[in-house]
Amino acid sequence: MSDKSEYLHLEDVYVRYTDPAGKPHLVLNDIDLKVSRGEFVTVVGPSGCGKSTLLRLILGAERPTSGTVNLHGRDIEEPDRDRGIVFQKYSLFPHLTVRDNVAFGLETEAFQLWKRWARPFHYRQARKGFRERAQAYLERVKLGEHGDKYPYQLSGGMRQRVAIIQSLINKPEILLMDEPFGALDDSTRQDMQLFLLEQWKEEGMTIFFVTHDLEEACFLGSRVLVLSQYYKTDAAHDEGAKIVTDIDTPGPHPKTTEQKYSPEMVQLIKKIRRDGLESEHFQHIRDFDLSHRDAFQTVHENELNS
Repeated sequence: MSDKSEYLHLEDVYVRYTDPAGKPHLVLNDIDLKVSRGEFVTVVGPSGCGKSTLLRLILGAERPTSGTVNLHGRDIEEPDRDRGIVFQKYSLFPHLTVRDNVAFGLETEAFQLWKRWARPFHYRQARKGFRERAQAYLERVKLGEHGDKYPYQLSGGMRQRVAIIQSLINKPEILLMDEPFGALDDSTRQDMQLFLLEQWKEEGMTIFFVTHDLEEACFLGSRVLVLSQYYKTDAAHDEGAKIVTDIDTPGPHPKTTEQKYSPEMVQLIKKIRRDGLESEHFQHIRDFDLSHRDAFQTVHENELNS
């Protein structure tokens, strides 16, 4: 295990919630994770295992009940512009055009309200450039002719594409994506997968991508994390999800679409499904596949007696 001065470091992270009846529930159970800058990490696991909770911790929208969540050696305490997020449910401004929605983050970061009034010519010139960049992104995701429309005039899948490029255009240091392609048809989904890989390679951003689609996870990710509550330890009672698998995906990255169907990828998908998603298969904590070079595991003494 290395020190906490690394890029992104989570150690001994527990998250507990209390239900309306006052009963506590452990959602994340002793999460340990070290991530280097520029990795593309896909996250899979059963429904309710805490995948979205993990993203919120990294975003800074939630704090762990205990443990540390560190970026650049400092605790993540609140969201900031260096960490962007795309939710499964798109969030666009209904009163702005599609193009202005995409450019909104660029304008907000560049100009506070007083600067718009103090330097109107500079603001107009910069805003023109932002809108041109937004239009280029819209063209890339095949929405170029819809820039002057409003969100209500687009289909759900189109609005989701707008929300995705709205985050990408700001080029965050870390991009968190919570099932962003779920509303897209198969053809558009593959186009967006390739577009995302292209942006990741060009910008060098770190991406966390939550998905229920194992083929998508293995194709997009250079690294796959499996969160699951289906495991066993030597403790009397196990609760909450752990990282049960932390591995590299086979071959070079980004991958070609043909590699989606290679024997290595098929075997990887089978392994991930068995290790983390099959409720009848409870592997022991000592058998977790944590073979990624940066994986590490802290274990409570009552979980592993031998």
